[in-house]
Amino acid sequence: MRTALVIGTGLIGTSAALALAGRGVTVHLADHDPEQARTAAALGAGTDEAPEGPVDLAIVAAPPAHVAAVLADAMGRGVARGYIDVASVKGGPRRELEGLGLDLSSYIGTHPMSGREKSGPLAASGDLFEGRPWVLTPTRDTDTEVLNLALELVSHCRAVPVVMDADAHDRAVALVSHMPHLVSSMVAARLEHAEEAAVRLCGQGIRDVTRIAASEPGMWIDILSANPGPVADLLTDVAGDLEETVRALRALQSADEAKRVEGTSGIEDMLRRGNAGQVRVPGKHGSAPRVYEVVAVLIDDQPGQLARIFADAGRAGVNIEDVRIEHATGQQAGLVQLMVEPSAAPVLAASLRERGWAIRQ
Repeated sequence: MRTALVIGTGLIGTSAALALAGRGVTVHLADHDPEQARTAAALGAGTDEAPEGPVDLAIVAAPPAHVAAVLADAMGRGVARGYIDVASVKGGPRRELEGLGLDLSSYIGTHPMSGREKSGPLAASGDLFEGRPWVLTPTRDTDTEVLNLALELVSHCRAVPVVMDADAHDRAVALVSHMPHLVSSMVAARLEHAEEAAVRLCGQGIRDVTRIAASEPGMWIDILSANPGPVADLLTDVAGDLEETVRALRALQSADEAKRVEGTSGIEDMLRRGNAGQVRVPGKHGSAPRVYEVVAVLIDDQPGQLARIFADAGRAGVNIEDVRIEHATGQQAGLVQLMVEPSAAPVLAASLRERGWAIRQ
């Protein structure tokens, strides 16, 4: 791949353009808002000048509802040898294109499984997709050359290619992305009119659950409108679980011992089902999740503190597998939780203590 055209210079489109430009590909940028394309160009993602002839690959980074129309226009103008889109829904856009009677041998639907709560070119990063799955949905009609171009794009972005059927992809993202986003928003909505005294008690748990609720509503309306059936089916199942959990909690309030026992059993069953599902979430590098030991370190809210901790961990010869930061409410301090291999935890804790860090159990 020597040349590419990115149509849509939001977070995903600009991030892909930055990755390609960084690998020496000549990238042309286009957007319905020319100012956004100019911003992406100023960030080093390419040029907002139109290509003089067909490029190797056109990447359509438009909302799902507009993907088919943008692709049909690009194909009609013959702007590229191959065409892909990066929308989060795959079945609907392809059926729309088929309905238009287009030759889809030069097209493949794709979806990089990466993003941020922020949108627009200023939120973009050339390493946004690094190590993340990038779904490809070829069909028997897909031209081999186009599939190879898509795989080359994934390689340039340092992502991991995953081949799936388009409708199977839509059911999967409903489960792991679309439904959880709505549930996160529902939990966050409980905070909108909560008493300030209650909100001040927010800890890492509520931050984890509500983080994705900060995303742009307009973008999610586009996504959910393109995949409503699978999401609704999953929420129906969640609603059933909620009803059972409410009944179990009400039973715990009963004066009847048998009902309280039944309620306890119902809550335990739900929690254990949650345990069973959580352990299936892939861990580091997509492998089965590992059990790590936590070394908790109290830090001041001062510049350079995290860098010092990581440097001191390196001097101790310990690899940090993961990290979380919990800020202390109303204080200029925080608790850094360093996740390490169990055998390394005592070594790290002892080394950090020797270097003056306050370790918390």
